[in-house]
Amino acid sequence: MDIIIVKNLELTIKKAEILKSVNISFEKGKIHGLIGRNGSGKTMLMKCICGFIRPTGGEIIVNDKRVGSDCDFPENIGIIIETPGFIPYYSGYKNLKILADLNKKIDSKTVKQTIKQVGLDPDSKLHVKKYSLGMRQRLGLAQAIMENPDILILDEPMNGLDKDGVADMRKYLLALKEQGKTILIASHSTEDIEILCDTVCEMDKGVLAKIKGFDE
Repeated sequence: MDIIIVKNLELTIKKAEILKSVNISFEKGKIHGLIGRNGSGKTMLMKCICGFIRPTGGEIIVNDKRVGSDCDFPENIGIIIETPGFIPYYSGYKNLKILADLNKKIDSKTVKQTIKQVGLDPDSKLHVKKYSLGMRQRLGLAQAIMENPDILILDEPMNGLDKDGVADMRKYLLALKEQGKTILIASHSTEDIEILCDTVCEMDKGVLAKIKGFDE
């Protein structure tokens, strides 16, 4: 079953064609890889799927709902796009607790358990402004998964992680797949894509090409 369907997607910003007639479907319960150079359109495609940017043409269907008409933003989706933004003078736990309180879906215990799952200390008082880039990425993943979404959209989630951190993240993403999650991941790392992904497609100058794992 396809959980994300992109049909004839077009995006033009200030007369520049960012996405050109993109057609792709992502099957539920798999890890889907998106590769391409900086500026190829990967992040913009992800932003369109998440409802952050409205395309100039075509449609996106997530969980049987059209983004932009049936819903402004897809439900049940966790996101890391670009460097996650947090309140710098609060701890990691306090940042996530504020977000959790807004949606009222999970309690403090779940927030702390999720922070532990990604390899951080939920009781640490260290302000996020003093976090390394790798720690921010781990906290960003915790934010994305803490409400147990069905879909994860992850743009360069390994950014800033050391070798052990990358290994931990890979194990964790594969475990999420085993739980039936659908994951769309953009990465510059060929190794990450080969190890993790069931399907792979490449973006180049706004055009998408299927490379691996798609049934035609």
